[in-house]
Amino acid sequence: MSTKDCGHHHSSHRRLLHLILIGAAAFVLLVLFVVFLIWVILRPTKPRFTLQDATLFNFNLSSPIPNTLSLTMQVTLSAHNPNARIGVYYHALRLHASYRSQQISLPTALPDTYQGHHDFTVWSPFLYGNTVPVAPFVLASLQQDQSAGTVMVNVKVNGRVKWKVGTWVSGRYHININCPAYISFAGDRSNAEGVKFHLLQSCSVDV
Repeated sequence: MSTKDCGHHHSSHRRLLHLILIGAAAFVLLVLFVVFLIWVILRPTKPRFTLQDATLFNFNLSSPIPNTLSLTMQVTLSAHNPNARIGVYYHALRLHASYRSQQISLPTALPDTYQGHHDFTVWSPFLYGNTVPVAPFVLASLQQDQSAGTVMVNVKVNGRVKWKVGTWVSGRYHININCPAYISFAGDRSNAEGVKFHLLQSCSVDV
């Protein structure tokens, strides 16, 4: 092969590589544009969760060592899909009660659910915690709040969601929900049975 032919071969190879890079960049830009266009048209909005009420059957502190908490509570949790063109799949949802970032109940599973456009879904699960060990500072704080008459328990939910547009279904995304529940006590009562609190408390949602 002559020097002229070799130079022509390298020049053609560079042009081909340049065209491939341009094509790849154009494809990426097209995909990004389509995603942006879908977002603008559909305007996806996170689901909205509301803690409607909580029924407290047992809330019993035990001390001194071991410091434990026994809890039995039923909550009513509703979810609203505000989107007009997007459906939502809920998968592997688990909820538990926590106090000052410490989990105070076992996780409770919610059934997998599909939520259509503008649909509502309501769950009424039980939360159980049987002699759950709590840190001394958590116990002291619980006792203070209970003596003051109100304890704020956070009902937390985590799991996965998928979006559905027409026949297309997205991959799974993490969803985390945090619902504050303000539990009132009469005097310094340490044990409550069958007390229902109507809360209608909006929850924070992170997807």
